[in-house]
Amino acid sequence: MGEERDDPQKLKKIAAAAYDYENDSRWADYWSNILIPPNMASRSDVVDHYKRKFYQRYIDPDLVVESMSSSGSSQFAKPSVSSSASSTRANDQTRSQNTGPTNRNSGTSATSSPSTSVRWDRQTIQFSVNAWVFIVAVLALIPLVPTNISNRAYRLSLMGSACSSLFSLYTLYGKPRAWKLQALQVYFQSIIATKDFMYFIYCLTFVTSHLCLKFALIPILSRAIEQVAKFLRHNFSRFTLYRKYLEVPCVWVESNTTTLSILSSHTEVVLGFLLITSLVSWQRNIIQTFMYWQLLKLMYHVPVTAGYHQAVWAKIGRTVNPLINRYAPFLNTAISGAQRWWFR
Repeated sequence: MGEERDDPQKLKKIAAAAYDYENDSRWADYWSNILIPPNMASRSDVVDHYKRKFYQRYIDPDLVVESMSSSGSSQFAKPSVSSSASSTRANDQTRSQNTGPTNRNSGTSATSSPSTSVRWDRQTIQFSVNAWVFIVAVLALIPLVPTNISNRAYRLSLMGSACSSLFSLYTLYGKPRAWKLQALQVYFQSIIATKDFMYFIYCLTFVTSHLCLKFALIPILSRAIEQVAKFLRHNFSRFTLYRKYLEVPCVWVESNTTTLSILSSHTEVVLGFLLITSLVSWQRNIIQTFMYWQLLKLMYHVPVTAGYHQAVWAKIGRTVNPLINRYAPFLNTAISGAQRWWFR
C-alpha cells in the first residue's frame, strides 16, 4: 500500500525533472527573483530544488517538494571553516614576519585587505540600483518638490529602471552570439517574453518623450519596492535595524506582490488611454503612442503579465460594451477592427 501511495509522487517528480524549463519564460522570471548566494546558485541540487518548487507552483500543485537537507548547509559551512583556518595560518605567518623589513609588512597588509571588501555580485548591484530608483521616484512624486527637480527625478528613475532591466537581461541571457540578423532574431525571441524586456521598453518609451506623466512611475515604483524588500528580507533579517523598522513593511510587500501587480497592470492600461488623449494636444507623439500600444498588446499575450492585463481588459469590456451597444452602436465596426489587430 505504501508503494502505491508513493508511485504518483514518483511519476510527478519524473515529470518535473523532464519539464522543459528553459523554454518556459516564467522560469527565467521566477529564477531571477530568487535571492540566494552565488555559490549556492551554481549548485545543481539547489537549482533542481527550485525547479521542483516552480513546477509545483505553476504546473502541478499536487507535487510534494521536500525541504533541502541540512547536509547542504553543512557543506556551505565547510569553506568558511577552511577559510578561517587559512586566515589563522596567514596571521601566524604575518606575526613571524613582523621582525622583517617594513615594506614586507605593508605588502602583507595590502594583500589581505581585499578579503574584507564588499563583494558586488549581481543581486547586490540590482538591489543598489532599485533602491536608488525607489528614492528618486519618491522624490519625483512628492508635490512640494520644485518642478525642475521633480521632472529630473522622474527621468532619472526611468533611466535607472531601464538600466536595471538591461543588466538583468544581460546577466540572464548574455549577449547575442553574433551580430547577424538570424542570431539577433534568435536572441530577441528568447528575451521578448520576459518582464525585464517589457519594463526596459516601457522605461525607454517614457524617458524619450516630452510628456512628463508622473503616473507612469507607479509600475516602476512597485517593481523597485518588491525587489528591494526581497533583498532586505533575505540578507538583513538578522540585523537589529531591519527587525525594528523594515521587517513589517518588507513582509507586507512580499505577501502582497499580487496586489502590486494588479495596480501596475491597471496603471499601464490607463497610460495607454492617456497617450491617446494626448494626441489632441501640442505634446502629441504618434510614434510613442503606437509603440506603447504595441507594448500593451505584448503584455496582454505574454504569460508573465497576461493574467493581470486580461483581467483589466475584461473589466473594461464589461463596463464599456453595454454603453456602446446602447448609446453608440455605430462604433462596433471600429471596435471589431481594433480587436482583430489586438488578437492577431
